[in-house]
Amino acid sequence: MGVGVMRMSWSTTTLLLCSQSHNPTTILFRRPPSFSFRDTTRRRQRSIHLRARRAAATEAQLDDDDHSGIMWKQLQKGIAEFYDESSTLWENIWGDHMHHGFYDPDSSVSLSDHRPAQIRMIDEALRFASLPEEPKNVVDVGCGIGGSSRYIASKYGAKCKGITLSPVQAQRANALASSQSLSPQVSFQVADALDQPFADGKFDLVWSMESGEHMPDKSKFVSELARVAAPGGTIIIVTWCHRDLKPGEESLQPWEQTLLNKICDAFYLPAWCSTADYVRLMESLSLQDIKAADWSQYVAPFWPAVIRSALTWKGLTSLLRAGRKTIRGALAMPLMIEGYKKDLIKFAIITCRKPHQ
Repeated sequence: MGVGVMRMSWSTTTLLLCSQSHNPTTILFRRPPSFSFRDTTRRRQRSIHLRARRAAATEAQLDDDDHSGIMWKQLQKGIAEFYDESSTLWENIWGDHMHHGFYDPDSSVSLSDHRPAQIRMIDEALRFASLPEEPKNVVDVGCGIGGSSRYIASKYGAKCKGITLSPVQAQRANALASSQSLSPQVSFQVADALDQPFADGKFDLVWSMESGEHMPDKSKFVSELARVAAPGGTIIIVTWCHRDLKPGEESLQPWEQTLLNKICDAFYLPAWCSTADYVRLMESLSLQDIKAADWSQYVAPFWPAVIRSALTWKGLTSLLRAGRKTIRGALAMPLMIEGYKKDLIKFAIITCRKPHQ
């Protein structure tokens, strides 16, 4: 075999390997570059700078994580204290369902209509979700004093576990369950919705009735709901949202954000999101049968009714006894009505199903 060498460039050499049949085989390879002390020093400096940048980025991320953790702890404390103060007042006037009622649009309603409307809200949410079968194991995320759990347990014979940040709510919810002979079928505890104390795939119905608005990390919130849902299980989120952004919009209008910030300060809420944001989060987790609707028209009578009940003698005296946080929340109720009327606030329902595989 003969070998011919031909120079191609400063960095490439071609070897022509000729066999006895004179069929050449061409092999290209890089010639090792020449090294110098200056080159080595530059590479070392670049490596040092790169490590320094990476270390700075890591430290900044840790600072951000620490800051987020502190902010969430402060928010948790505010939420717990707000509901510790206000839950007894709410129960005395409105009963054990701490959520909107579902009304016929444009209907005239009296105070006696509101508690049935709150029950109807539960039934309508279950109907909208098209449950494949009656629920057997339910988690109530942000359970209040347990009204939804006890209703679902009584109607379907389901086992329900509720979680709340408020020790007062958890204690009262368990007492009501016991008084209605629902213990231990229904139980309640203090726990973080973003770090639920349950095993993966435990519940065939994951229920969140007006608690999502309190969650500072909506992505983690939805991920936790999906984690504890059983394969084939249903997730129902009923929550306050801001309007979906229009094409070309990158954010809400300044006046809209100002209004929402005032509501956040009163009710211990983090930043709001839209219904479309929830849908995208569910899609990112490959959840199925995603449905969403704006139910704002069906809850329109609710906040005016709450204000009227607060202005009764019983309401006023109970409000004054409840505490500063509750009074501040009551003063923000007209802001909720304003938000609904201006199509900024949306009462949304979003449901989906966890894949079997």
